[in-house]
Amino acid sequence: MRGDEFMRRVRRLGCRDRVEARLDSRHGKGSHARLYYGDRRTTIPDLRRELKTGLLHGMCKDLGIDPNEL
Repeated sequence: MRGDEFMRRVRRLGCRDRVEARLDSRHGKGSHARLYYGDRRTTIPDLRRELKTGLLHGMCKDLGIDPNEL
């Protein structure tokens, strides 16, 4: 899964669970962006690159969501 696809899926999950999910690309260096899910946040390293499994699971843990729900 790529970073932009992860972002879309988290936003869709937020709509379903009525949790605000937003992207903030102003904070972050280079191609990095912050994704907020309610009061939690994580950093997406690059929206165009493929996310490795460990990074994906870590980002889901940061946001407090189950990776299988995506």
